[in-house]
Amino acid sequence: MTGDARRGAAAWGLGALLVGALVVVLATAAVTAWLVAAAVGPGLFHEHMTSAGMADHDAAVVHAEQAFQDAGTVSLALALGAAALVSAVVGVVLNRRIGRSLATVSTAAARVGAGAYDSRVPEPGLGTEFDDLARSFNAMAARLHESDRLRARLLADVAHEVRTPVATIAGYLEAIEDGVQPLDEDTLAVLREQSARLTRLADDLAAVTRAESGDLTLHREPVAPADLLHAAAGAVRERAAVADVEVGLDVTDGLPPVAVDRTRLAQVFDNLLDNALRHTPPGGRVVLAATHEPDGQVALRVADTGEGIAPEHLPHVLERFYRVDTARDRGHGGSGIGLAISRALVQAHGGTLTAASDGPGAGATFTVTLPPA
Repeated sequence: MTGDARRGAAAWGLGALLVGALVVVLATAAVTAWLVAAAVGPGLFHEHMTSAGMADHDAAVVHAEQAFQDAGTVSLALALGAAALVSAVVGVVLNRRIGRSLATVSTAAARVGAGAYDSRVPEPGLGTEFDDLARSFNAMAARLHESDRLRARLLADVAHEVRTPVATIAGYLEAIEDGVQPLDEDTLAVLREQSARLTRLADDLAAVTRAESGDLTLHREPVAPADLLHAAAGAVRERAAVADVEVGLDVTDGLPPVAVDRTRLAQVFDNLLDNALRHTPPGGRVVLAATHEPDGQVALRVADTGEGIAPEHLPHVLERFYRVDTARDRGHGGSGIGLAISRALVQAHGGTLTAASDGPGAGATFTVTLPPA
């Protein structure tokens, strides 16, 4: 089909194309039925009449054959008329239903194009193809909605988090320019600390955004849970010794391996252990445990004897920049999104990260649940 022909067909619209197709089908059926009836019917009727012992030119035979032809013509005309009527009704109904469904999708697509990512279309029930189209459109809109939500949230988070270090740097620079603050080692240390904080914040934001958006490449391999926990404990022992916190291991024997990216899981446990050490007082204890859950999953836990978490805060501790209280503020050195990064990385592995605590002063437990390899 040439470009002009395609443009002409598109200009007709769906209803005109559907009616045109029905007209072609009916015309073909009418011509075919008339040719078959004219070529086959009279001969068969005459053969049956002569087989019954009647003469070829008997008046009764001639009259009967004429009556047969007339009846066939009337019956064929009535049948084709009824078929044309039914086809027209079916064509109109289908045209309206299909037209409404496509108009809904077109309107929703225009809304999505204008930024209304919450637009959805119902499944029209016109067959799997149209239902698949509706589901695919809704999935696309949902993904765009989530991406837009992440973008807006990222902008809000960045604006919130950079305010303090930027204000600190600006204040010190202004004081230096006015001669109020000397450019000594202490001042340089403050400026370096705030610059490092901004750099760490940028890196953490990039990591959590990639993980939450699914734009993350995992190099999975079967790993024994005991190996993961031993490596995590070994990486944190020096920091734990400085903080005077004991690190213990409790691994159940016979656990199945888990298919994970060792580097990403190491990042998860480093965040969890760093969080535990920051909120466990000297003389406390952090335990890494691995167990086999009743549903077949493997649970890896980081439990501490630290400050604990109040029940009203538990649903939010894994959110970005959520601060439980002054003990979990920026002064503890975190960017505020380590737990959010950990949750996103665990979810990318098909697992879950949950937090539990019996309340303030009772410690906290973070559980990573992963499917077996």
